Amino acid sequence: MRIDKQQLIQINDQALPDHRESFGHLSKVLAKKGLDANEVIKKLQAFQVAIPSWALGTGGTRFGRFSTGGEPGTLEDKIGDVGLLHQLSQSAGAISLHIPWDIPGDVQAVKALADSYGLAFDAVNSNTFQDQADQEHSYKFGSLCHVDKAVRQQAIDHNLEVIKYGDALGSKSLTVWLADGSSFPGQLNFKRAFQRTLSSLQEIYAGLPADWKLFVEYKPYEPNFYSTVIQDWGSSHMLADKLGDKAYSLVDLGHHLPNTNIEQIVATLMMVGKLGGFHFNDSKYGDDDLTVGALKPYQLFLIFNELVDGMEDPTSTNPYPAWMIDASHNLKDPMEDLLQSLEAIKLAYAQALLVDRAALEEARENNDPSLAQEILQNAYRTDVRPLLAEARLQSNGALDPVGAYRRLNIRKELISLRGAKTISTGL
Repeated sequence: MRIDKQQLIQINDQALPDHRESFGHLSKVLAKKGLDANEVIKKLQAFQVAIPSWALGTGGTRFGRFSTGGEPGTLEDKIGDVGLLHQLSQSAGAISLHIPWDIPGDVQAVKALADSYGLAFDAVNSNTFQDQADQEHSYKFGSLCHVDKAVRQQAIDHNLEVIKYGDALGSKSLTVWLADGSSFPGQLNFKRAFQRTLSSLQEIYAGLPADWKLFVEYKPYEPNFYSTVIQDWGSSHMLADKLGDKAYSLVDLGHHLPNTNIEQIVATLMMVGKLGGFHFNDSKYGDDDLTVGALKPYQLFLIFNELVDGMEDPTSTNPYPAWMIDASHNLKDPMEDLLQSLEAIKLAYAQALLVDRAALEEARENNDPSLAQEILQNAYRTDVRPLLAEARLQSNGALDPVGAYRRLNIRKELISLRGAKTISTGL
Protein backbone atom coordinates (compact mmCIF):
# COMPACT_ATOMS: atom_id res chain seq x y z
CA MET A 1 0.00 0.00 0.00
CA ARG A 2 1.18 3.51 -0.82
CA ILE A 3 -0.35 6.85 0.07
CA ASP A 4 -1.51 9.00 -2.80
CA LYS A 5 0.62 12.16 -2.65
CA GLN A 6 -2.27 14.37 -3.70
CA GLN A 7 -4.38 13.11 -0.79
CA LEU A 8 -1.60 14.00 1.62
CA ILE A 9 -1.28 17.48 0.11
CA GLN A 10 -5.01 18.04 0.50
CA ILE A 11 -4.92 17.00 4.16
CA ASN A 12 -1.92 19.27 4.79
CA ASP A 13 -3.58 22.21 3.05
CA GLN A 14 -6.40 22.22 5.59
CA ALA A 15 -3.92 22.67 8.46
CA LEU A 16 -1.49 24.93 6.63
CA PRO A 17 -2.75 28.38 7.80
CA ASP A 18 -2.49 27.46 11.49
CA HIS A 19 0.90 25.86 10.91
CA ARG A 20 2.26 28.93 9.11
CA GLU A 21 1.21 31.11 12.01
CA SER A 22 2.76 28.82 14.65
CA PHE A 23 5.98 28.29 12.70
CA GLY A 24 6.34 32.01 11.98
CA HIS A 25 5.97 32.88 15.66
CA LEU A 26 8.47 30.23 16.79
CA SER A 27 10.99 31.30 14.15
CA LYS A 28 10.90 34.86 15.51
CA VAL A 29 11.27 33.67 19.10
CA LEU A 30 14.29 31.55 18.16
CA ALA A 31 15.83 34.35 16.09
CA LYS A 32 15.80 36.64 19.15
CA LYS A 33 17.90 33.98 20.89
CA GLY A 34 20.34 33.83 18.00
CA LEU A 35 18.98 30.53 16.67
CA ASP A 36 18.18 29.87 13.01
CA ALA A 37 15.03 27.77 12.64
CA ASN A 38 16.11 26.62 9.18
CA GLU A 39 19.38 25.21 10.52
CA VAL A 40 17.48 23.21 13.13
CA ILE A 41 15.10 21.96 10.42
CA LYS A 42 18.02 20.68 8.33
CA LYS A 43 19.27 18.65 11.28
CA LEU A 44 15.78 17.29 11.96
CA GLN A 45 15.41 16.21 8.34
CA ALA A 46 18.73 14.39 8.45
CA PHE A 47 17.88 12.55 11.67
CA GLN A 48 16.42 9.19 10.66
CA VAL A 49 15.30 6.41 13.01
CA ALA A 50 15.17 2.75 12.01
CA ILE A 51 11.97 0.78 12.49
CA PRO A 52 12.42 -2.83 13.63
CA SER A 53 10.48 -5.39 11.65
CA TRP A 54 9.05 -6.92 14.83
CA ALA A 55 7.42 -3.66 15.97
CA LEU A 56 4.98 -3.55 13.06
CA GLY A 57 2.65 -6.14 14.52
CA THR A 58 0.85 -6.18 17.84
CA GLY A 59 3.24 -7.09 20.61
CA GLY A 60 2.29 -8.50 23.93
CA THR A 61 3.24 -9.82 27.29
CA ARG A 62 3.51 -13.37 28.59
CA PHE A 63 -0.21 -13.08 29.42
CA GLY A 64 -1.62 -12.49 25.98
CA ARG A 65 -1.53 -10.84 22.59
CA PHE A 66 -4.38 -8.99 20.92
CA SER A 67 -4.03 -8.61 17.18
CA THR A 68 -4.83 -5.30 15.53
CA GLY A 69 -5.62 -6.92 12.18
CA GLY A 70 -3.91 -6.22 8.89
CA GLU A 71 -0.51 -7.06 10.36
CA PRO A 72 2.40 -7.68 7.97
CA GLY A 73 2.98 -11.38 7.43
CA THR A 74 5.93 -11.20 5.06
CA LEU A 75 9.16 -9.26 4.80
CA GLU A 76 7.73 -7.43 1.82
CA ASP A 77 4.68 -6.35 3.86
CA LYS A 78 6.94 -5.13 6.66
CA ILE A 79 8.95 -3.02 4.24
CA GLY A 80 5.70 -1.61 2.89
CA ASP A 81 4.54 -0.63 6.38
CA VAL A 82 7.82 1.11 7.17
CA GLY A 83 7.45 2.86 3.83
CA LEU A 84 4.05 4.16 4.96
CA LEU A 85 5.53 5.40 8.24
CA HIS A 86 8.33 7.12 6.38
CA GLN A 87 5.99 8.75 3.88
CA LEU A 88 3.96 10.24 6.73
CA SER A 89 6.79 11.16 9.10
CA GLN A 90 9.82 11.53 6.84
CA SER A 91 11.73 10.24 9.87
CA ALA A 92 11.76 6.45 9.43
CA GLY A 93 14.27 6.01 6.63
CA ALA A 94 15.50 2.53 7.56
CA ILE A 95 14.27 -0.90 8.58
CA SER A 96 16.04 -3.26 10.98
CA LEU A 97 15.56 -6.98 10.29
CA HIS A 98 15.40 -9.89 12.72
CA ILE A 99 16.76 -13.22 11.53
CA PRO A 100 15.45 -15.96 11.18
CA TRP A 101 12.04 -14.32 10.60
CA ASP A 102 13.17 -11.86 7.95
CA ILE A 103 15.34 -13.99 5.67
CA PRO A 104 15.01 -12.49 2.18
CA GLY A 105 14.00 -14.83 -0.63
CA ASP A 106 14.95 -12.70 -3.62
CA VAL A 107 17.60 -10.32 -2.31
CA GLN A 108 17.59 -8.02 -5.32
CA ALA A 109 13.79 -7.75 -5.33
CA VAL A 110 13.76 -6.96 -1.60
CA LYS A 111 16.45 -4.29 -2.04
CA ALA A 112 14.53 -2.76 -4.95
CA LEU A 113 11.31 -2.69 -2.92
CA ALA A 114 13.02 -0.96 0.00
CA ASP A 115 14.65 1.52 -2.37
CA SER A 116 11.28 2.36 -3.90
CA TYR A 117 10.16 3.52 -0.46
CA GLY A 118 13.39 5.41 0.19
CA LEU A 119 14.48 2.93 2.87
CA ALA A 120 17.90 1.64 3.85
CA PHE A 121 18.65 -1.53 5.83
CA ASP A 122 19.86 -0.72 9.32
CA ALA A 123 21.52 -3.16 11.75
CA VAL A 124 20.52 -6.80 11.43
CA ASN A 125 19.60 -8.66 14.62
CA SER A 126 20.40 -12.24 15.56
CA ASN A 127 18.22 -14.42 17.78
CA THR A 128 19.75 -16.93 20.16
CA PHE A 129 17.17 -16.37 22.89
CA GLN A 130 14.58 -18.73 21.40
CA ASP A 131 14.72 -22.24 19.99
CA GLN A 132 13.71 -22.67 16.35
CA ALA A 133 12.00 -25.80 15.07
CA ASP A 134 14.92 -26.89 12.89
CA GLN A 135 17.84 -26.25 15.25
CA GLU A 136 19.83 -29.12 16.72
CA HIS A 137 20.72 -27.72 20.14
CA SER A 138 18.60 -25.81 22.67
CA TYR A 139 19.39 -22.37 24.10
CA LYS A 140 17.53 -23.11 27.31
CA PHE A 141 20.73 -22.74 29.33
CA GLY A 142 22.42 -20.10 27.20
CA SER A 143 23.91 -19.60 23.77
CA LEU A 144 27.27 -17.84 23.42
CA CYS A 145 28.03 -18.57 27.09
CA HIS A 146 26.82 -22.19 27.09
CA VAL A 147 28.99 -24.85 28.75
CA ASP A 148 28.65 -27.04 25.64
CA LYS A 149 30.94 -26.01 22.78
CA ALA A 150 28.44 -27.41 20.24
CA VAL A 151 25.72 -25.05 21.47
CA ARG A 152 28.11 -22.10 21.37
CA GLN A 153 29.18 -23.00 17.85
CA GLN A 154 25.57 -23.19 16.71
CA ALA A 155 24.98 -19.67 18.06
CA ILE A 156 28.19 -18.39 16.47
CA ASP A 157 27.22 -19.89 13.12
CA HIS A 158 23.78 -18.26 13.35
CA ASN A 159 25.33 -14.83 13.88
CA LEU A 160 27.69 -15.36 10.95
CA GLU A 161 24.68 -16.32 8.82
CA VAL A 162 22.89 -13.13 9.91
CA ILE A 163 25.91 -11.10 8.80
CA LYS A 164 25.74 -12.80 5.41
CA TYR A 165 22.09 -11.84 4.91
CA GLY A 166 22.72 -8.31 6.12
CA ASP A 167 25.71 -7.85 3.84
CA ALA A 168 23.67 -8.94 0.83
CA LEU A 169 21.04 -6.30 1.63
CA GLY A 170 23.49 -3.48 2.28
CA SER A 171 23.37 -3.41 6.08
CA LYS A 172 26.54 -2.33 7.87
CA SER A 173 26.10 -3.61 11.41
CA LEU A 174 25.09 -6.56 13.59
CA THR A 175 23.32 -6.20 16.94
CA VAL A 176 23.84 -8.99 19.47
CA TRP A 177 21.52 -9.18 22.45
CA LEU A 178 21.82 -12.25 24.66
CA ALA A 179 19.34 -13.69 27.13
CA ASP A 180 22.22 -15.74 28.57
CA GLY A 181 22.34 -15.81 32.35
CA SER A 182 20.97 -17.67 35.35
CA SER A 183 17.89 -17.67 37.54
CA PHE A 184 19.32 -19.36 40.61
CA PRO A 185 22.43 -18.82 42.77
CA GLY A 186 25.15 -21.33 41.97
CA GLN A 187 23.71 -22.15 38.55
CA LEU A 188 26.43 -20.34 36.59
CA ASN A 189 30.12 -19.66 36.99
CA PHE A 190 30.09 -15.90 36.34
CA LYS A 191 33.73 -15.64 35.23
CA ARG A 192 33.68 -18.64 32.91
CA ALA A 193 30.35 -17.60 31.37
CA PHE A 194 31.76 -14.16 30.57
CA GLN A 195 34.97 -15.64 29.17
CA ARG A 196 33.04 -18.07 26.96
CA THR A 197 30.86 -15.19 25.74
CA LEU A 198 33.92 -13.13 24.86
CA SER A 199 35.49 -16.04 23.02
CA SER A 200 32.28 -16.62 21.04
CA LEU A 201 31.95 -12.93 20.19
CA GLN A 202 35.56 -12.90 18.99
CA GLU A 203 34.69 -15.57 16.41
CA ILE A 204 31.68 -13.51 15.28
CA TYR A 205 33.77 -10.33 15.20
CA ALA A 206 36.30 -12.06 12.95
CA GLY A 207 33.52 -12.66 10.44
CA LEU A 208 32.54 -8.99 10.13
CA PRO A 209 33.11 -7.31 6.76
CA ALA A 210 35.74 -4.57 6.90
CA ASP A 211 33.21 -1.71 6.97
CA TRP A 212 30.82 -3.26 9.52
CA LYS A 213 30.20 -2.60 13.22
CA LEU A 214 29.22 -5.01 16.00
CA PHE A 215 26.82 -3.66 18.65
CA VAL A 216 26.88 -5.37 22.05
CA GLU A 217 23.58 -4.80 23.85
CA TYR A 218 23.09 -5.26 27.60
CA LYS A 219 20.21 -5.89 29.98
CA PRO A 220 20.19 -6.43 33.78
CA TYR A 221 17.51 -9.12 33.94
CA GLU A 222 14.82 -11.00 32.00
CA PRO A 223 14.33 -13.71 30.96
CA ASN A 224 16.85 -14.71 33.60
CA PHE A 225 16.25 -13.23 37.04
CA TYR A 226 19.39 -13.85 39.08
CA SER A 227 22.15 -12.89 36.66
CA THR A 228 22.66 -11.83 33.05
CA VAL A 229 26.05 -12.34 31.42
CA ILE A 230 26.02 -8.89 29.77
CA GLN A 231 24.12 -7.12 32.52
CA ASP A 232 25.16 -3.47 32.22
CA TRP A 233 27.03 -0.88 30.17
CA GLY A 234 30.28 -1.73 31.90
CA SER A 235 30.23 -5.38 30.85
CA SER A 236 29.12 -4.37 27.35
CA HIS A 237 31.98 -1.87 27.12
CA MET A 238 34.49 -4.43 28.41
CA LEU A 239 33.49 -6.82 25.65
CA ALA A 240 33.46 -4.13 22.94
CA ASP A 241 36.86 -2.85 24.08
CA LYS A 242 38.40 -6.33 23.98
CA LEU A 243 36.84 -7.15 20.61
CA GLY A 244 38.32 -4.20 18.75
CA ASP A 245 37.67 -0.92 16.96
CA LYS A 246 34.58 -2.19 15.12
CA ALA A 247 32.74 -3.18 18.32
CA TYR A 248 30.56 -0.78 20.32
CA SER A 249 28.09 -0.72 23.19
CA LEU A 250 24.39 -0.37 22.41
CA VAL A 251 22.10 1.40 24.87
CA ASP A 252 18.44 0.40 25.11
CA LEU A 253 16.38 2.76 27.29
CA GLY A 254 14.38 -0.08 28.84
CA HIS A 255 17.42 -2.19 29.68
CA HIS A 256 18.20 -0.43 32.95
CA LEU A 257 17.09 -0.72 36.54
CA PRO A 258 14.63 1.97 37.70
CA ASN A 259 16.10 5.48 38.05
CA THR A 260 19.41 4.63 36.38
CA ASN A 261 21.18 7.77 35.13
CA ILE A 262 21.15 6.82 31.46
CA GLU A 263 22.30 10.26 30.33
CA GLN A 264 25.54 9.80 32.27
CA ILE A 265 26.07 6.39 30.65
CA VAL A 266 25.57 7.96 27.22
CA ALA A 267 28.03 10.76 27.97
CA THR A 268 30.66 8.33 29.27
CA LEU A 269 30.42 5.94 26.32
CA MET A 270 30.61 8.81 23.84
CA MET A 271 33.62 10.23 25.70
CA VAL A 272 35.55 7.03 24.98
CA GLY A 273 34.15 6.66 21.45
CA LYS A 274 32.21 3.49 22.17
CA LEU A 275 28.50 4.37 21.83
CA GLY A 276 27.44 2.56 18.69
CA GLY A 277 23.67 2.46 18.84
CA PHE A 278 20.61 3.56 20.76
CA HIS A 279 17.22 1.86 21.12
CA PHE A 280 14.27 4.06 22.07
CA ASN A 281 11.25 3.11 24.20
CA ASP A 282 9.79 4.09 27.56
CA SER A 283 9.01 2.32 30.81
CA LYS A 284 7.59 2.63 34.30
CA TYR A 285 9.02 -0.46 35.97
CA GLY A 286 11.39 -2.40 33.70
CA ASP A 287 11.68 -3.30 30.04
CA ASP A 288 8.07 -2.22 29.46
CA ASP A 289 8.68 -1.23 25.82
CA LEU A 290 6.07 1.54 25.87
CA THR A 291 5.72 4.46 23.48
CA VAL A 292 8.80 6.69 23.51
CA GLY A 293 8.23 9.75 25.68
CA ALA A 294 4.93 8.48 27.07
CA LEU A 295 6.16 8.50 30.67
CA LYS A 296 9.55 10.22 30.94
CA PRO A 297 9.88 12.92 28.30
CA TYR A 298 12.23 15.04 30.42
CA GLN A 299 14.61 12.14 30.88
CA LEU A 300 14.57 11.64 27.11
CA PHE A 301 15.48 15.31 26.66
CA LEU A 302 18.34 15.02 29.16
CA ILE A 303 19.65 11.99 27.28
CA PHE A 304 19.47 13.89 24.00
CA ASN A 305 21.25 16.80 25.64
CA GLU A 306 24.23 14.49 26.14
CA LEU A 307 23.86 12.91 22.70
CA VAL A 308 23.89 16.32 21.00
CA ASP A 309 26.81 17.42 23.14
CA GLY A 310 28.76 14.39 21.96
CA MET A 311 27.69 14.58 18.32
CA GLU A 312 28.59 18.26 18.04
CA ASP A 313 31.92 17.96 19.86
CA PRO A 314 34.63 18.44 17.20
CA THR A 315 37.11 16.48 19.32
CA SER A 316 34.85 13.44 19.66
CA THR A 317 35.94 10.14 18.12
CA ASN A 318 32.53 8.54 18.55
CA PRO A 319 30.86 7.47 15.29
CA TYR A 320 27.38 8.71 14.44
CA PRO A 321 25.10 6.38 16.44
CA ALA A 322 22.56 4.04 14.90
CA TRP A 323 19.05 4.97 16.07
CA MET A 324 16.18 2.49 16.39
CA ILE A 325 12.82 2.19 18.13
CA ASP A 326 12.53 -1.04 20.12
CA ALA A 327 9.03 -1.28 21.52
CA SER A 328 6.14 -3.71 21.79
CA HIS A 329 2.55 -2.63 21.28
CA ASN A 330 -0.37 -4.56 22.76
CA LEU A 331 -3.06 -1.89 23.13
CA LYS A 332 -2.38 0.67 20.42
CA ASP A 333 -2.33 0.36 16.68
CA PRO A 334 1.42 -0.38 16.18
CA MET A 335 1.66 2.11 13.32
CA GLU A 336 0.18 4.92 15.40
CA ASP A 337 2.44 4.00 18.30
CA LEU A 338 5.51 4.17 16.07
CA LEU A 339 4.44 7.54 14.68
CA GLN A 340 4.04 8.85 18.22
CA SER A 341 7.48 7.48 19.15
CA LEU A 342 9.09 9.12 16.14
CA GLU A 343 7.51 12.43 17.15
CA ALA A 344 8.74 12.13 20.74
CA ILE A 345 12.29 11.33 19.60
CA LYS A 346 12.40 14.29 17.24
CA LEU A 347 10.89 16.59 19.91
CA ALA A 348 13.64 15.72 22.38
CA TYR A 349 16.30 16.09 19.71
CA ALA A 350 14.98 19.50 18.63
CA GLN A 351 14.79 20.71 22.22
CA ALA A 352 18.36 19.59 22.85
CA LEU A 353 19.49 21.52 19.77
CA LEU A 354 18.15 24.70 21.40
CA VAL A 355 20.30 24.42 24.53
CA ASP A 356 22.69 27.36 24.88
CA ARG A 357 25.81 25.24 25.39
CA ALA A 358 28.19 28.12 25.95
CA ALA A 359 25.98 29.55 28.69
CA LEU A 360 25.48 26.09 30.20
CA GLU A 361 29.21 25.48 30.36
CA GLU A 362 29.76 28.88 31.92
CA ALA A 363 27.17 28.10 34.60
CA ARG A 364 28.94 24.82 35.31
CA GLU A 365 32.33 26.53 35.57
CA ASN A 366 30.81 29.03 37.99
CA ASN A 367 29.21 26.26 40.09
CA ASP A 368 25.76 27.71 39.44
CA PRO A 369 23.28 24.81 39.48
CA SER A 370 20.22 27.08 39.47
CA LEU A 371 21.27 28.77 36.25
CA ALA A 372 22.23 25.44 34.68
CA GLN A 373 18.74 24.13 35.42
CA GLU A 374 17.14 27.27 33.97
CA ILE A 375 19.13 26.91 30.73
CA LEU A 376 18.13 23.27 30.29
CA GLN A 377 14.49 23.76 31.19
CA ASN A 378 14.09 26.84 29.00
CA ALA A 379 15.04 24.66 26.03
CA TYR A 380 12.87 21.76 27.22
CA ARG A 381 9.80 23.96 27.70
CA THR A 382 10.01 25.42 24.21
CA ASP A 383 7.18 24.12 22.02
CA VAL A 384 9.18 22.85 19.05
CA ARG A 385 6.31 21.02 17.34
CA PRO A 386 6.10 23.65 14.57
CA LEU A 387 9.76 22.90 13.70
CA LEU A 388 9.01 19.20 13.33
CA ALA A 389 5.92 19.90 11.25
CA GLU A 390 7.84 22.26 8.97
CA ALA A 391 10.62 19.71 8.53
CA ARG A 392 8.04 17.14 7.45
CA LEU A 393 6.24 19.59 5.19
CA GLN A 394 9.45 20.53 3.37
CA SER A 395 10.15 16.81 2.88
CA ASN A 396 6.63 16.08 1.53
CA GLY A 397 5.47 14.39 4.73
CA ALA A 398 2.38 15.00 6.83
CA LEU A 399 1.95 18.03 9.07
CA ASP A 400 0.12 15.74 11.50
CA PRO A 401 1.21 12.11 10.87
CA VAL A 402 -1.22 10.40 13.27
CA GLY A 403 -4.09 12.60 12.11
CA ALA A 404 -3.32 11.86 8.46
CA TYR A 405 -3.02 8.13 9.21
CA ARG A 406 -6.53 8.19 10.66
CA ARG A 407 -7.98 10.45 7.98
CA LEU A 408 -6.69 8.05 5.32
CA ASN A 409 -8.11 4.98 7.16
CA ILE A 410 -4.81 3.18 6.67
CA ARG A 411 -5.48 0.42 9.23
CA LYS A 412 -8.82 -0.31 7.58
CA GLU A 413 -7.08 -0.50 4.21
CA LEU A 414 -4.43 -2.86 5.57
CA ILE A 415 -7.10 -5.13 7.05
CA SER A 416 -8.90 -5.24 3.70
CA LEU A 417 -5.63 -6.19 1.99
CA ARG A 418 -4.34 -8.74 4.53
CA GLY A 419 -7.30 -9.81 6.62
CA ALA A 420 -8.34 -9.29 10.22
CA LYS A 421 -6.55 -12.34 11.66
CA THR A 422 -3.02 -11.92 10.33
CA ILE A 423 -0.18 -12.13 12.83
CA SER A 424 3.20 -10.53 12.24
CA THR A 425 6.29 -12.68 12.68
CA GLY A 426 9.26 -11.88 14.89
CA LEU A 427 7.40 -11.24 18.15
